[in-house]
Formats: sequence, structure tokens, C-alpha cells
Amino acid sequence: MFSTINVYLPAVLIKIFAIAGFLSAAILLVNAAKRAGIIPTSPFTQLAAPIAQLAAIGLVIGIYVLVSRQAGALAAAGAVISVVALAGLVGVEFVLNLVFPYVEPGVIAALRAGPLGIALTAVSLLFLLGTVVFMLALWRSSSVPKALVVLYTASVIPIALRTVFPETVLQLGLVGLAVAITWLAIWMLSNVPEIAGGTPVQEPEATVTQA
Repeated sequence: MFSTINVYLPAVLIKIFAIAGFLSAAILLVNAAKRAGIIPTSPFTQLAAPIAQLAAIGLVIGIYVLVSRQAGALAAAGAVISVVALAGLVGVEFVLNLVFPYVEPGVIAALRAGPLGIALTAVSLLFLLGTVVFMLALWRSSSVPKALVVLYTASVIPIALRTVFPETVLQLGLVGLAVAITWLAIWMLSNVPEIAGGTPVQEPEATVTQA
């Protein structure tokens, strides 16, 4: 005989991932305000910048956990690419915020012309690719609002291709991404009871031998 046991992903884990999303969105808004001159650049804003990408890794993992059953392999590929790219962007933000401000413009130009420039471009393009694949999976196979998917994807484009777009467009991209991430985090919290259950598994009951 077998008894059915329901295994549930702890709701607190999803809440932690959602909180990471809120943190990422808040730092993105700080970055946008700093670039627009609304708040001054300071050691705090420079040190906080890479945390946005670190927190976004938690957000991506949390979303994938929630949609993995419906979205399948496409979501898995998008999540993996996104996490790898976000990890690389942590390094990019360290360079942009903690190295470049203290280096002469000529040195920065020389660095961008070498392997560092190639690495920065590769990580940015990987970030764009991961976003497109992951958002496509959410569009096709999940209950994530379509408008949210469009906003997230559109906002990432000027961020990933920041050297192509004007500064104002980049700032709008940062704000748009912050809004999309906040929306995603709220969606995660509202869908924990509905989606975050595990599949029932069966365990054998102990058999009592009659004498």
C-alpha cells in the first residue's frame, strides 16, 4: 500500500526571491537618478550598483521555479543564460562604477579598445539574448501579464546596447526595467499559493507482518 504525500516548495523561499526583485528595482531607480543628476554620485551609489544584478539573479531563479512546469525547456535555457549574463554584469558594474571613475579618459579608451571592451560587449549581448529567450517562454507558457513581458524586454534593449542609444533612452530603460521587475515581484507573491506546489510523490507504507 502507498500513501500520497504532497511536497510543497516553501512559500518563504519565493518571498525571498521576490524581495530580491524589489531590491534590484530600487537600486536600478537609484542608478537612473544618479545618471540623470537627480542624486549625486557617492561611494554608496557606486557600491550599490552591482547589487542590482546580484539581486536580479534571485528574481530570475524565483520566476523559473514558479513557471518551470508550464514553460519547460525554453524557460530553463532562458533562465540559465540570464543568470550567467547577470553574473557577468556584476563584474561590468564593478568596472563602470569602481574603476572607470578613477581612471583617465585615455586609459578608459585604451581598455575599451582591448579585451575588456570585447568582454563588456559579449556580456551585454548575452544579457539581451537571455532576456529575449526567458521572456518568450513567459509569453508563451505562463500567466505572467503580456504587458509586463513587453515592458521588461523593451527596457532591457537600451541597457544591453547602451553604447548605441542616447543617455536619455538608457535612463528610461533603467526606470522601465525597475517597474517591470517590481511588477514581476508582485506577480510572484500573488501566485505563490497557486503555483508553488510540488508534485505528489508516493512513499511505501511500512508493512506489518501478521504472526
